[in-house]
Amino acid sequence: MSKRTLLAGAALLSALALTACGTTEPAGSSQGAEPEGSAITVTDARGVEVEVPAGATEVVALEWVAVEHLQTVGIAPVGVADVEGYSSWAGTGAPLEGEPTDVGTRTEPSMDSIAALAPDLIVAVAGRDDASYSDLEAIAPVVVLAGADASDPLGAMLADLRLVAEATGTGDAAERAIEEFEAHLDELAGQVDEAGLTGTPLAHMDGYESGGQIEIRPYADGALLPAAFEEIGFENGWPGEGDPQYGLGITDVEGLTALDPESHILYMTVGDRDVFADQLTSNAIWTGLPSVQAGRVHRLPDGIWLFGGVDSVSAYLDAVLASLSPTP
Repeated sequence: MSKRTLLAGAALLSALALTACGTTEPAGSSQGAEPEGSAITVTDARGVEVEVPAGATEVVALEWVAVEHLQTVGIAPVGVADVEGYSSWAGTGAPLEGEPTDVGTRTEPSMDSIAALAPDLIVAVAGRDDASYSDLEAIAPVVVLAGADASDPLGAMLADLRLVAEATGTGDAAERAIEEFEAHLDELAGQVDEAGLTGTPLAHMDGYESGGQIEIRPYADGALLPAAFEEIGFENGWPGEGDPQYGLGITDVEGLTALDPESHILYMTVGDRDVFADQLTSNAIWTGLPSVQAGRVHRLPDGIWLFGGVDSVSAYLDAVLASLSPTP
């Protein structure tokens, strides 16, 4: 059975599970036809049942993936955590729609700014403490997304999209977007095969400098990016393990010697902060890596969020194929 078939099956099971755990009170269509005063009850990633006013459109998003999921189903959030950061880190893959109010940072949102918007719904991502959820719930219903799950990264991303759609009565829009995403993966898989790239190892990583030391964050099996590029025929060249939510590893430059020597190294940054092109050019371990010596290091375009939804993942895969395509 192909990976593409496995993803389709996982998506179907996820859809059935979400359908089973969500209810509408009183009975009505999940596409916005509920009578005035009705509510939709969903079970979020915490296992908490959340009652959301039917037809919620005034929504605050506290994580960038939540912004993207909302926009995917046709809802431009009225409030977004760190608008400027979103524009820099995610604005190319999934451009910000409307003119949302900035409600503070993703780690410390402003309760006053959120309350001033009088939202119908707040969408957050798992990882906050219980007290912060309680503060948010005093303002509006809070639906918490998983954000990521290294046991099934693509399935978790699609499940979060469907949860947002369930809470906002926009299921049809979500399913259309998922169908388009699946079709795009099929198209890209065909391109990978035609280019003779099937089985090529890729290794995506982030690089940081702190106190003169270089730290590398490789995307291990279980991270969203390897799951996506493996889905279209590539392999993950990084052999290490990652954390249980996001599948992210950590190593130093010397640790990169564990890379598959045939790997193409992929990375992304914003602006001029390019550890790989600057600080590492004088590092003998880095310059001695077979991938570096063979010129298989690719900086991808800025502005594609690496923990996003269907639009970001599609933009990322498009960028990967473009980087591996020989220049005419």
